[in-house]
Amino acid sequence: MSDLPRIFLTRELPPASMKRLREYSQLTMNDEDRSLSKQELLEGLQGVDGLLCQLTDIIDDEVLASNPNLKVVSNYAVGFNNVDVAAATKRKIAVTNTPGVLSDSTADMAWALMFAVARRVVEGDRFVRGGHWQGWAPLQYLGLDISGSTLGLVGLGRIGRAMIQRAKGFDMKVLYWNRTRMESGEERKLGVEYVELDQLLAQSDFVSLHVALTEGTKHLIDERRLGQMKPTAYLINTARGPVVDEKALLRALQTNSIAGAGLDVFENEPEIEPGLFQLDNAVLAPHLGSATIATRTKMGELAVENCLAGCTGKRPANLVNPDYDRN
Repeated sequence: MSDLPRIFLTRELPPASMKRLREYSQLTMNDEDRSLSKQELLEGLQGVDGLLCQLTDIIDDEVLASNPNLKVVSNYAVGFNNVDVAAATKRKIAVTNTPGVLSDSTADMAWALMFAVARRVVEGDRFVRGGHWQGWAPLQYLGLDISGSTLGLVGLGRIGRAMIQRAKGFDMKVLYWNRTRMESGEERKLGVEYVELDQLLAQSDFVSLHVALTEGTKHLIDERRLGQMKPTAYLINTARGPVVDEKALLRALQTNSIAGAGLDVFENEPEIEPGLFQLDNAVLAPHLGSATIATRTKMGELAVENCLAGCTGKRPANLVNPDYDRN
């Protein structure tokens, strides 16, 4: 009988991570490129030491209770709102995530959405592919300059800070709002200005969201706050879908109370508010924030190391519930 830890993987990871899992664990996994049903998840968890799951897997108390011997839930994501962390802690199960490796790729994606929606790249692409283009015209698909505009960052964690570095190259004024304000010396060093959220929304040409999803940030951007934005402004969301009230955003886009939105995440993924599909002023991406080969590989390395550590009685490096073994 092998002494290697038993791990259940809910979806295939990049090749380097799969190689390590197969070498250092007794691996069972979902072989299909799809999310598992709850029943399939419950069945897969039986008899294993560790679970390596995705943000799309809902790990609630029922799932955790199905295997009393489960030691670790390793989430292949920075966010962990899909895991009932309190329930895991009560059951002495470690919960881990993969922080610090996807900041640049996610910031790049936010920047790509800014360009795509403000410079009307997707609209232009459809126009050309549809055979409608008859040549250059002075008023054709006019958009908003990114250079020299004002960027408002809602949340200033690792990804928000990565956005500041990119904004410098475009000579942008950067405003930020965060639950905890930086010291004034740090603000001067970074070249940013703190304002309250209402002011940020009213003054920014681009509002880019970088907050974690909590009870306090769900629908942070609602109908009232969308109404505070400039009619020429754009909303960019690469954080979490429920941070934005999607129905309210749809109405704002339909009535042109804001100029547009670039969305990589959605309130009820993979379901999307149907009216968004008909709008030219919305660019919709399928949650691509960390979708580069290098970043997803690094995420896999962290997730595997976290899972192996938790399974073998070691303390994982990226705990989100550091007190799990002290109650």
